[in-house]
Amino acid sequence: MALKIHALTFGELTMDASGLVLFRAPGTRVTIPFLGYLITGGQEPVLVDTGASDAVDWAAFGMGFRKTPEMALDAQLARFGLRRGDIGKVVHTHAHLDHVGQDNLFPMSTMVAISRQELEFSVSGVMGPGMYTAADTRHLIDRLHTPGALRLFDVDGTFEEEVIPGVAVRLTGGHTPGSISVLVETDEGLANIAGDIAYNVADQIVTPLLDQAAHEPTITGNRAMRSLEEKRAIKRALSGSRFLLVGHDLPALVEGGRIVARHRGAFEDATADLTRPAEYTGA
Repeated sequence: MALKIHALTFGELTMDASGLVLFRAPGTRVTIPFLGYLITGGQEPVLVDTGASDAVDWAAFGMGFRKTPEMALDAQLARFGLRRGDIGKVVHTHAHLDHVGQDNLFPMSTMVAISRQELEFSVSGVMGPGMYTAADTRHLIDRLHTPGALRLFDVDGTFEEEVIPGVAVRLTGGHTPGSISVLVETDEGLANIAGDIAYNVADQIVTPLLDQAAHEPTITGNRAMRSLEEKRAIKRALSGSRFLLVGHDLPALVEGGRIVARHRGAFEDATADLTRPAEYTGA
């Protein structure tokens, strides 16, 4: 059975546009989804990222969080006939609060996987208390001290680590030092689930706001890395990939390192397979 990827919506956040793409329309409020990705058709179901905890006070950041009952973890998994206990592995692109916030809903018997570099960075305090919460970090540490509950990837850019047959991870960097891409071999080509290396595909990659050189992406408004490192991470994610899937925007179809089409936006469709080219339209 071929590997398929489906988007799960774990909530929506309303925030200032300039917090996503550097210098983009400051004072303008935009709403973005918190996305996880479910990989089915393989050895076991794999979930990439889990969204944010309901306990986070987003108002303290000047942001508005919305989560309908349909966006709850159990409801999103149920769209595909799955329960939490059916998930074989949870893999994280990085450990920010909007990506690991529901790990505690999974039993310790479900293995959670993250890069060692990212776990180290999450406790370093470099990005302050906002992006990594004490509760999320504490839960990951608890898993570290529970046999078999946590897997640490040591990818350093020179090799990949396999998750299940057809699914591997590689170091991406760019957004945080330990950010990884989850690479999925599909019938239509390689899909790259790249976390937050880009927030807004149109304004950063398709028609970059701040850059005029060809193939030059615009950087985000939220990162822990140097500008050049983020640009390299975006280019690396586009290299060799047929599909680019990020954490807060619609998937993209890639040809020759360029985005040529975007998904039609059928996140509400419980049968949506994000690796069907027919579901993409002009970028």
